[in-house]
Amino acid sequence: MALPELFLSFLLIGFTSFGGTSMIPLVNGEMLSHGWMTAEQVADIVAIAEMTPGPLGLNCATFAGMRVAGLGGALAASLGVVFPSFSLCLLAAVCFEAFKSSRIMEWLMTGVRPACIGLVFGVMFAMALSTYLAPEGGVELTSLLIGLLDGVLLLRFKVGVPAVIILSAVLGLLFF
Repeated sequence: MALPELFLSFLLIGFTSFGGTSMIPLVNGEMLSHGWMTAEQVADIVAIAEMTPGPLGLNCATFAGMRVAGLGGALAASLGVVFPSFSLCLLAAVCFEAFKSSRIMEWLMTGVRPACIGLVFGVMFAMALSTYLAPEGGVELTSLLIGLLDGVLLLRFKVGVPAVIILSAVLGLLFF
C-alpha cells in the first residue's frame, strides 16, 4: 500500500531539507513522481499548510498524507518527516548526557549560554522596534501601553501566558 512509501518519502524529505519552505519543492517532487497528486493539489496543500498553525513541513506532510491515504497516510507522512529531527535530538541528548561532566562540554556550554541569551535579546529588540515604533516615526503609544500591561500582568500578577496573549489579541483588535 502507500503507507510505507509515504513514510519513506517524507523520511527522505525530513533528512534532506531544513524545514519550512525548503521542503515545498521536495514535497512537490515526491507527490508528482508517485502520481499521488497533481501540481495544483500540491499548491492547495501548501496553501492550507501555511494558513494552519504549526510547522509548515509537518503540516504539509500531514495534509498530503491525509489526501493520499487518509488518517493512516497522515500519520505515516507525519512520522516520516519528524523522525530525522527526533532521532538527531535524541542522539544529541544521549551525547550530552554522556559528556555532561566533561571539562570541554563545560567550556562549550559556557560559550553557548551567553550566545543564546544574546540571540533572544536580539530578537526581542527587533520585535520591539517593529511593534513600538510607528511607520511614520515616533512611538506607537497604544502598542507600548499594551506591552507594558502584558509585562505587569506576567511579572507582578503572575497571570498565565495564554491569558495574556488572548487579552493582547483582544486589545489589538479593539484599538487597531
